[in-house]
Amino acid sequence: MHKGLRTGLRWLSVGIGLALIAAGLRELIVFERGQAEVAESWKELPVEPQSEIPDKKRVPDEAAPVAHLSIPRLQMDWFVVSGTGARELRRGPGHLRGTAWPGERGNSVIAGHRDTHFRALKDIQTGDQITIQTARGRFVYSVIRTLVVRPADISVLQPTDNPILTLATCYPFYYAGPAPKRFIVQAQLAAPGPSAER
Repeated sequence: MHKGLRTGLRWLSVGIGLALIAAGLRELIVFERGQAEVAESWKELPVEPQSEIPDKKRVPDEAAPVAHLSIPRLQMDWFVVSGTGARELRRGPGHLRGTAWPGERGNSVIAGHRDTHFRALKDIQTGDQITIQTARGRFVYSVIRTLVVRPADISVLQPTDNPILTLATCYPFYYAGPAPKRFIVQAQLAAPGPSAER
């Protein structure tokens, strides 16, 4: 191969690599900024009594904060927004509309990106605690299983009789391009908290 062509290809590879790094950094900055905005909005939410039953007709605006999610062992701490569209997931993990609210009987589904919000889920273990703080109170879940499913497998999103929390993200975690599978974490309600302290 001609020396000039080799040099040109080398510089082209370097340029593409730098562009990919810049794009990744830009996404991280966008996500961090989105979380900061959601955190500010969260502080302004009214606190409802623990005993109040959520009004099913009163659905939060898309991308509005609905919960604070943390997994202490993984040092994971995120604000959850309403909705799971592209706009919502750029701000933080999103609560899937039509599923139960955290703390309620049923399956509460929260989705997040594998390369930002939910990257830490790769290290989650059975028995880990997940804490969800909403305007109604603080709820503690215990992880009961993890599994990998195809995107078409929606069985993990189905309603349940018991209060279940389902976290969903793309899989494998380190995969270039659209990931072919989904990583699922399911946890059962261990303890509802009596207060709505934030």
